[in-house]
Amino acid sequence: QVHLAESGGGLVQAGGSLRLSCAASGAIFSIKAMGWYRQAPGEERELVATITGAGSTKYSDSTKGRFTITADVVKNTVYLQTNSLKPEDTGVHYCKAEGVVGVDWEESDYWGQGTQVTVSS
Repeated sequence: QVHLAESGGGLVQAGGSLRLSCAASGAIFSIKAMGWYRQAPGEERELVATITGAGSTKYSDSTKGRFTITADVVKNTVYLQTNSLKPEDTGVHYCKAEGVVGVDWEESDYWGQGTQVTVSS
């Protein structure tokens, strides 16, 4: 079984910064990509940023230039540095691990429980 542990959310004023972390643990042989998704109340879950095992990154148009995603492949951990935060960044931020290969040699995706980010104006 694979577990994702997220940390780093909180309450911050507009213009502030937060650093989110997500560590994957369990019987993991490899992970294809990890990323962050945001869900605001009453809205669909949407992409914030993703990074592949090879270091390729993808950002949403709203976070490009303000957020930076990095990964420690050895620790199966992904980080999201969020700068110049805006009230519209508010929501539960979920970590996702994609294409996780475990002892069964099958690929599966996993989600974390989510961490709340609230940006006040």
